[in-house]
Amino acid sequence: MHLPRPARRRRALWAAVSLSAAAALLSSPLPAAADDAKSGNGLSPKVDSALASAVEDGGEAAFFVVLEDQADLSAARGEKAHGARAKAAYGALREHARENQRSLTAFLDKQKVGHQDFWIADVVRVEGDAELVAELAARSDVAQLVKERQYALDEVEQAGPAITGSAADGTPEWGIADVKADQVWEQYDNRGEGIVIANVDSGVQFDHPDLVSNYRGNKGDGTFSHDYNWYDPTGQCPTSGVPCDNNGHGTHTMGTMVGANGIGVAPKAKWIAAKGCETDQCTDSYLLAAGQWILAPTDGDGLNPKPELAPNIVNNSWGGGHTTFYQDIVEAWNAAGIFEAFAAGNKGDGTTCSTSEAPGSQAPSYGVGAYDSSGKIANFSGFGPSRVDGSMKPNITAPGVDIRSTWPGSAYNTIKGTSMATPHVAGATALLWSAAPSLIGDIDATRAFLNQGARNVEDTRCGGTAEANNVWGEGKLDILASIDKSPHTAVTVSGKVTDKATGAALPGIDIKVTGATTGTRIVSTGSDGSYRVPVDPGTYGFALSGYGYAPKQLTGVELTAGQPLVQDIALDAVASHAVTGTVLDVTGKPLAKATVEVTGIPVDAVRTGTDGTFTLPKVAEGGYTLTVTPTEPVLCNGVSRTPLTVDGAENETVRLPARTDRYGNGCTPAAYSWIKGSTAVPLSGDEDAKTVQLPFPVSLYGVEYSSASVTTNGLVNFLQPRLGDYINTPLPGAEEPNGIVAPFWDDLALDRKSSVQTATTGKAGSRKFAVVWNQAVLVSAGSRVTFEAVFDEATGDVTFQYQSVPGAGSGATVGIEDQSGSDALQYSFDQAVLGDGSAIRIVQGAK
Repeated sequence: MHLPRPARRRRALWAAVSLSAAAALLSSPLPAAADDAKSGNGLSPKVDSALASAVEDGGEAAFFVVLEDQADLSAARGEKAHGARAKAAYGALREHARENQRSLTAFLDKQKVGHQDFWIADVVRVEGDAELVAELAARSDVAQLVKERQYALDEVEQAGPAITGSAADGTPEWGIADVKADQVWEQYDNRGEGIVIANVDSGVQFDHPDLVSNYRGNKGDGTFSHDYNWYDPTGQCPTSGVPCDNNGHGTHTMGTMVGANGIGVAPKAKWIAAKGCETDQCTDSYLLAAGQWILAPTDGDGLNPKPELAPNIVNNSWGGGHTTFYQDIVEAWNAAGIFEAFAAGNKGDGTTCSTSEAPGSQAPSYGVGAYDSSGKIANFSGFGPSRVDGSMKPNITAPGVDIRSTWPGSAYNTIKGTSMATPHVAGATALLWSAAPSLIGDIDATRAFLNQGARNVEDTRCGGTAEANNVWGEGKLDILASIDKSPHTAVTVSGKVTDKATGAALPGIDIKVTGATTGTRIVSTGSDGSYRVPVDPGTYGFALSGYGYAPKQLTGVELTAGQPLVQDIALDAVASHAVTGTVLDVTGKPLAKATVEVTGIPVDAVRTGTDGTFTLPKVAEGGYTLTVTPTEPVLCNGVSRTPLTVDGAENETVRLPARTDRYGNGCTPAAYSWIKGSTAVPLSGDEDAKTVQLPFPVSLYGVEYSSASVTTNGLVNFLQPRLGDYINTPLPGAEEPNGIVAPFWDDLALDRKSSVQTATTGKAGSRKFAVVWNQAVLVSAGSRVTFEAVFDEATGDVTFQYQSVPGAGSGATVGIEDQSGSDALQYSFDQAVLGDGSAIRIVQGAK
């Protein structure tokens, strides 16, 4: 008898994180003094103690294989422009990981061990037992094996009820005034213009009134583009691809960095975000995925990385433990010219030394402690010296007690923690880089100016001097003093953008300022059409764009030190025209209820009619992307994104592509051609699994197999003969089973009338191998289902065929999933979409 089926929901391994929520991610081998250097049970010293304990007595665990060699990032450090540095770092890291992991991943594939590969740190995530751990530890290319961990949100940062009152009146919060950000606004007329800041946290309410205006995904016309501006590896947001915050912590830290109305340090900086945390805890693998995205942002599907869109600054209000995990990520960011700030941790008690936590306690990180409004160090603030490497920690301190900031629900909340102190430093760096653009990407010089400006606090109880010690670091953050000491060579370009015909101010116009050696900075006009951007002296091009207006470029603009430029610009409005057309599904038939929109413009999306036709009555002239999205159930229909040039009335015929996963596997309806089973697989009862030999090698996500496990529950499992998979879930999911082909995954049983058979047809080179479930019993309904999976030797494709499907598959999962549970092509989940005498073909892709 089976337990009731739980709600179908992808269960992410991760968590949301608060300052001390934490991740203990890894990178290089741990020092001998670190907690995790120990190992037991006769395993190699390469195995951390937590992993050794987890796999003793037959246990299994998820863990990271840390490779011995690391990428050479010297070329990236030699680049000056932000985009060029990020591209160089990304290229070096990807190429190194590809080559360095080749031998390891080949071994894992041969052993039928699923793995998830990362490039920002040379690590591979696997799951296994003590035998696998011992085999991997014996490899010469492996430096360390570290158990994957999850970290709970520290109680010190648990918040009370949100305050849903009105926004602040513009009076700076006490922390903003204490670090003198408001004085920077007044004396330098600088609020972080031209700088992009990010956080790795629990997410952000992107449309919060105090955050929406400077979200980089805000198109300025009431529409948003979340590609390259938001990433959720946890899969926890209710609407895929749309930012959310199911904890509050991330919205709070973002508000302190860039919030309007006196809440944020740099209220004119742009922001983007990666949801590295699920809710109230964090898991290493999601933090790694978020760290990769920071260096090379992707579209909403996690594809098409663009390192040139990496942020300038990233805030990390999380941490935990005393390991070097995540240190490679920090060093990669720094090599790419991305300034990182890390919380020093909330494990202090006001007395004990060496309470700071990683990654903020690692020497390469810029760790931040916290103090209160009376100027006293917070009793929870982590002290140094670092237990990881003996370095002075924190590096600097900032306001972290009773910090009021933004909160989900367009609300506000007041909480404490070094998580709250850290975004003061990240926001202050945005002010510094905006005021002194020659420092952008120069991590060492930036830290030096922050340190020089800090107000010293003499407290040597944990070692150090009056100027720099293990309680306060370099002292209290003072961004006005830091900017006073920084280079004052920037040239300010400002002005107003208007409609040429009417003179009306144009808000939300993007202005890209590009120099030959400095790269591109982007600012947007405010509600009054005004803009302002400080840049280094030199020759620049200005490119203006905004919906409804013809793009305009100014080239060869010479900017000289000490000579600010006021440049007012008028734009010409353009005509609008109707865009009509027809949408066809993947088979070429008219598709009803598909959503048709011109991406990123303030024109309402429309739905296709029963004949597949649509009309967008008024679209301004220009070049766009026409996006067509099928309605649920999407089945084999993918999303179409095609170029659209509007220079008159347009008529488009759009045929949707086959839906694909990240690897490139695609899905299409196929002609039904049933193959009758001939050889019995000795399966019986409610839960059973047997391994069968394949007549030819079968490839799944690039790995070839000669055998596979067949289960009573409608699965072909290429990794192991698992039992107990009667509760089907959506794909992908990190939990086992992984590495599966699922023609009809549900709670099935075999009785006397049922059987599972195989059959091989055709000649060598063009054979087909079928696994056939005959009259299997649907446990929940008592009815019977007959279906099969057919593997094609010639093409590598797999076809699902359905002879008899009561309920049309309303409770089943249909699709394929990779060996790590991180990628999948799901045809359906709990949807009544299968028909008698139907077939679906999965076409093999190549990553």
